[in-house]
Amino acid sequence: MSATGSSNTVRRPSRSGLAVLFGVLVSLLATLPLGAPGAAARTEPTTSGATARTAAPATTPTAGPAAAPAAALTEVTGFGTNPSNLQMYLYVPDSVTANPAVVVAVHYCTGSGPAMYSGTEYASLADRYGFIVVYPSVTRASKCFDVSSPQALRRGGGSDPVGIKSMVDWVTRTYSADTSRIFATGISSGAMMTNVLLGDYPDVFAAGAAFSGVPFGCFATTDGSEWNSACSGGTVIHTPQEWGNLVRTAYPGYSGPRPRMQVWHGTEDDVLRYPNFGEEIKQWTNVLGVSQTPAATDSPQSGWTRTRYGSTGDRAPVEAISLQGVGHNLYAYGMAARVLTFFGLDSSGPGPQPQPGACKVTVTTNAWSTGLTGSVTITNTGTARIEGWKLAFTLPSGQTITNGWGATYAPASGAVTATNATYNGTIAPNASIGIGYQANHGGNSGTPTAFTLNGTACAVS
Repeated sequence: MSATGSSNTVRRPSRSGLAVLFGVLVSLLATLPLGAPGAAARTEPTTSGATARTAAPATTPTAGPAAAPAAALTEVTGFGTNPSNLQMYLYVPDSVTANPAVVVAVHYCTGSGPAMYSGTEYASLADRYGFIVVYPSVTRASKCFDVSSPQALRRGGGSDPVGIKSMVDWVTRTYSADTSRIFATGISSGAMMTNVLLGDYPDVFAAGAAFSGVPFGCFATTDGSEWNSACSGGTVIHTPQEWGNLVRTAYPGYSGPRPRMQVWHGTEDDVLRYPNFGEEIKQWTNVLGVSQTPAATDSPQSGWTRTRYGSTGDRAPVEAISLQGVGHNLYAYGMAARVLTFFGLDSSGPGPQPQPGACKVTVTTNAWSTGLTGSVTITNTGTARIEGWKLAFTLPSGQTITNGWGATYAPASGAVTATNATYNGTIAPNASIGIGYQANHGGNSGTPTAFTLNGTACAVS
């Protein structure tokens, strides 16, 4: 993306500008393979014109703006385990909310955290909605994120994902961030890292948005190379199950909720070819247990085709936007606002907060040839009263809820959230309530295996 003009304005480049950019990219693919947005469009609000810097506290950080200057791009050092020597840049708005959401905005090859800050609108949107933005920054020569090594492609394996997870943990501790509202988004190399983060840490990230990326594991190499020509050329093709298995092996044994995914791609991308878009869709629909057949298709803007999978609303399990005739240089002004809509952050104030205490869920199903009923008992095993609840779980593949009782259910398949009825929203300590649903199935009549209540994982029996 190129940006010109006054501060806080981002404009798409001309066709000639794109041609020049792509010519440079082609000549540098061997060492700097991924396209990058261009000039800054937002100046850093510091008195000297340089990036403000502050070290992380030597002891446990304290909450509040004292941890980092508000409304200034700030480098944080000593934030935790950081095997690949990433830099951490942070933007905390003056109007940060209590228990804020966190957006991790990941840069493209040849980029940096400050460039991602200045070339996208996430900081100005944070001013409006009160969330915190983390900008990881690569220090290796290519300025590309590691999305290839065996270490990067497994939870806690090392390299860049571990450092980024440490950044999230630091923000969570320092600002009492809402752990149910941690999100990742990125461009090109950052889009590939977004896929990796959601695969490695499904218990950390609620959703992601990837601009011009590739599926999790597509760029894998074992020879130390950062570049995978077969993947970049769009020739790595797998079944949905195979793609899903790559994600699931990153965190063996994990059975909890999986993050939602939004993917963007241009049909004329000559750096990370367009077939990668379809492979991402195959991967994440399989991971989230929803149909590959779109639940909705529309065109929110001329030349765009948007498909949604698993439900038809703004927070579908998977959302995919294809841009006709657009190349790798995809990101443009206004797209970040659409990301926030998908994340559910485009309103002031925090969403539902996790309630204190713990929970237990007991679930049974009674099935017949094409249908089943599921009975769910929710027990508050904590010491505090729960006032209003949302129970999240993932239906087995092929199941679709047709009706329910004791709660409202949305969407009807995939990653489902059951919201309390007016008469059972309060659960006293050690008390239980019962809800249930009827569903169709295509042969798999199993029960959900993991539940979260207001963002807290429940024991299942």
